[in-house]
Amino acid sequence: MPRYVVLLRGINVGGKNKVSMAALKQCVEGLGCSRVSTLLASGNIVLDSTKNAAALQGQIEKALPQSFKLDSELIRVLVLSRAKFRAMVIAKPHGFGEQPNKYHSDAIFLMGIAASKTMKVFDPREGIDVVWPGKGVIYSQRLSAKRTKSRLSRIVADPAYKSMTIRSWQTTLKLFEMLDR
Repeated sequence: MPRYVVLLRGINVGGKNKVSMAALKQCVEGLGCSRVSTLLASGNIVLDSTKNAAALQGQIEKALPQSFKLDSELIRVLVLSRAKFRAMVIAKPHGFGEQPNKYHSDAIFLMGIAASKTMKVFDPREGIDVVWPGKGVIYSQRLSAKRTKSRLSRIVADPAYKSMTIRSWQTTLKLFEMLDR
């Protein structure tokens, strides 16, 4: 049966759109998904489903506001097949995420927007921020010692930000491991 990573944008952020992971798991299982596991409280799910990614995404997007009290403008769902998610992790830039004590590294997953269009949103500060485009993802790394000078937070003001969901590289790697459980 196909295995997927599901990333929810906009839940449990800043005290808004609160959803318990137990309730989220139950909701997704109610859609016919199996081997459902959640990670952290930020909308990370690994599951099995007989549906294709697009159908599953639509089904989850419809079920969330029916099951939980949510500001639907903030909520987005991204469903990635095992193969697609693995490709994103494997295609990381050389050395990316390999010095967690020196750099904060994030995977910025794109939802219906191309990396080439999204790259103009970023304005990396030389010596602090570095961003690389990938297929369906932007890899972002900032110097931990100077992270308060990073320009990454500026992306939230751009309309393209609504088509992105950010995960730390550590969370991304944990989801990668969960795919094989």
